[in-house]
Amino acid sequence: MKTKLLTSTLLLVSALTVQAQDGGANQPSVMDINTKKLGAPIQKTMYGIFFEDINYAADGGLYGELVKNRSFEFPQHLMGWQAFGKVEVKDDGPFERCPHYVVLADPGHKERRTGLVNEGYFGIGLTKGEQYRFSVWAKAPKGEAALRIQLIDEHSMGEKQEFAEETLAVSSAEWKKYTVVLTSPLTLKHAKLRIFLKGKNAVALEHISLFPVNTYKNRENGMRRDLAQALEDLHPGIFRFPGGCIVEGTDLATRYQWKNSIGPVENRPLNQNRWEHTFDYRYYPDYYQSYGLGFFEFFQLSEDIGAEPLPILNVGMACQYQNWNKESAHVPVSDLQPYIDDCLDLIEFANGPADSEWGKKRAEMGHPAPFNMKYIGVGNEQWGEFYYERLKPFVAAIRAKYPDIKIVGTSGPVPEDVPDNTYRFEDGWKAMTAQKADLVDEHYYRDEQWFLTHGLRYDSYNRKGPKVFAGEYACHGKGKKWNHYEAAILEAAFMTGFERNADIVHMTTPAPLFAHVDGWQWRPDQIWYDQTQMFKTVSYYVQQLYATNAGTHVLSLTMDKKPVANQEGQNGLFASAAYDQQTNEVIIKVANTSRQQQPVQFNLAGMAAEKATTLTLSHSGMDDENSIARPELITPQKGTAQLTAGKKQAALSDVLPAMSFRIYRVKK
Repeated sequence: MKTKLLTSTLLLVSALTVQAQDGGANQPSVMDINTKKLGAPIQKTMYGIFFEDINYAADGGLYGELVKNRSFEFPQHLMGWQAFGKVEVKDDGPFERCPHYVVLADPGHKERRTGLVNEGYFGIGLTKGEQYRFSVWAKAPKGEAALRIQLIDEHSMGEKQEFAEETLAVSSAEWKKYTVVLTSPLTLKHAKLRIFLKGKNAVALEHISLFPVNTYKNRENGMRRDLAQALEDLHPGIFRFPGGCIVEGTDLATRYQWKNSIGPVENRPLNQNRWEHTFDYRYYPDYYQSYGLGFFEFFQLSEDIGAEPLPILNVGMACQYQNWNKESAHVPVSDLQPYIDDCLDLIEFANGPADSEWGKKRAEMGHPAPFNMKYIGVGNEQWGEFYYERLKPFVAAIRAKYPDIKIVGTSGPVPEDVPDNTYRFEDGWKAMTAQKADLVDEHYYRDEQWFLTHGLRYDSYNRKGPKVFAGEYACHGKGKKWNHYEAAILEAAFMTGFERNADIVHMTTPAPLFAHVDGWQWRPDQIWYDQTQMFKTVSYYVQQLYATNAGTHVLSLTMDKKPVANQEGQNGLFASAAYDQQTNEVIIKVANTSRQQQPVQFNLAGMAAEKATTLTLSHSGMDDENSIARPELITPQKGTAQLTAGKKQAALSDVLPAMSFRIYRVKK
C-alpha cells in the first residue's frame, strides 16, 4: 500500500502552520453536508480502549486488590511487608505455582509482638463508611490460633493507630480460607493493614487479601468501582488487552502468558512486569503482575462494558526494542507450535462449549456461556522479517480451525516510512496484505505539528486490502508529554479523519489508558487516580464525545468540494459528519485549531430542521489539564444552536471558539 498523502501533506506544513496560528477570516467558512446519501457504515468497534499494565494500571489500579505481594512471591519475599517478632517464610504451601507463605509464631515474651504490616500500593486507600473484605488461607498446626486484623494510620495524632479491628479465629490444622469484613470510619489515602498474632499458638498464612466489598459489579475478585465505571462510561466498542509491550516481555520468560492468568486466583504465578525496570528515571522495583486481573476478568469486563474483546498474544518474539536484531531472543520458526496452540486454545477458552477442554475451564470460573470473541491479535508492535515469517504459521492455523475469527497484524511502531527508518512501515502493510490479515494495527505517538498536518492520512489508503486498526495513538505535545488541553483538541481534530474514512478505519484505541499519580512511567494517559480518587483527562472526554456521538453512517462533508482537514484555505478547521439511523439525527463534529474564534456555516442539503444541540470543549489555557485537585476543570459543556430552515435545506451558522471542539446533533 502506498501512502500518497505523506508528500502532499508535508508540502503544506508551513502554510498550514500559519493558518493554525492566525485563524480564519471574518467571512464564515462554509461547509456542505449531503444528508440524502448515506456513506460507509461506522463500525461499532470504531472507538475503543487499550489496556496495558503500565503506570500501575492493574495491581494498584483497576484491579481491586489493596495488598501488595499478597502471596509472598516477590523475589524479595517480604517486599511490601514489615515483619516483626518471629516470622518465617516457607515454600511448601498449598498452591503449586505460589508456594510461599509465612508462619507467625510466639515471640517468647508476653511484652513482645509477632505480626505483619502491609503498605499497599503507595498506601491503602479507604473510604469512610465502606466495607473491606479481608481474606487469608491459613492453618494452625498446633491447635486453634487467632489473629487481630487491623486497619491503621501510622501517622495518627489520636490515641490509637488502629481505627478498625476484627479478630479472626483459625480453627483447622489444614489449609482453609477465612474471611472477615472491616468497616472504615474514615477516608484515608495512606492506611496500612496490620496483622497481630493473638495468643501463643503459631499460624501459617498464605494469600493475604483485602478488597473493597463495593467493587464493580460487586465481584469478590473484582475491579475498583470508580475506574471500571469510567471505562463503561466511555461506551467503548472494542477492548484491547493485555498490552502492549508486556505481551512480549523483556525476554520470553517474562512475556504475558494468558494460561497463567486463569483458574483459582490463589494459584496464578507472579510475573515480572517489563515496566519495572524499563525507565531508570522512574524506577519501581516492586512492580510485578499478580495476574489477579487475568484473561477471564478481561473477557468478563469486556462483556460488562459492552465492548468486543480483542486479546493480543505473543508471536514467539521478545521485545524487539530490548533485543535489537537478536535472533537468539526469539523462538525459532520450527519451534512455534506451543505459541500457536496458545492462540487456538484461547479461542476455545473464549468461544468453546462448556464441555470442551478450555471451555470447561471458563465454565468452572463462572461463565458457562461463550464470550463470543471475534478478533485476535498476533504480535504487538513487531516489524521486519523476524515478525513476518513467524506470523505466517499462526495465520494458517487460525484460518484452518477458526475461519470466522478476524486476525489483527501489525505494521510496527511508527506511522510512516522516513529515510533510514529501520521499522519500514510500508513493508509492514505489504506483509500484512500478503498474509491477508483482516486488520493492521498502526501506532503513532506524535507532536502537535504531526496531528495538524496529517488530517488526510487515511483518505488515500487502498480500500481493497486489510482494514485499519489505530491501536495506539496520542498527541504527546512537543517537549511536554502530559495531558494538556491543546493536545486533546488536536486529537479531536485528527479523529475526524477516522470518521470520514470509516470504510477503511474499523477500530481505534488511544493509549495509554490508566496512570497512578504516584506511580506513572509513561504519559499522556486517559484516566489518572490515587488511592481513593480519580479524574478524567480532556483526552478522555474527547474519546467519550466521539463514542457517544458516533452515528451509524458517514455523510459527505466538504468545503469547496474538498474534505475539511486543515487544507489550504480552511483556516485550521477539521470536520466530519455522520447520520444516526436510530435517532434520525445528523451529527457534525468540528475542531477549530486556530488561535482565533471563527464563524462557520453548515449547509445541510436534503433536510429541514430548526435547532441543534451542542457539546463543546473550549478552554483558554493551552497547557491546562484536569487533576485530582481540579477533576472537572475542563469538561464538555451542553448548548444549543439555531438553524435557518428551508424547504430542502437547513443552514447552521455559528462562531467557534479558538482552539475548540464542538459536536452538533440536528434532528431531521
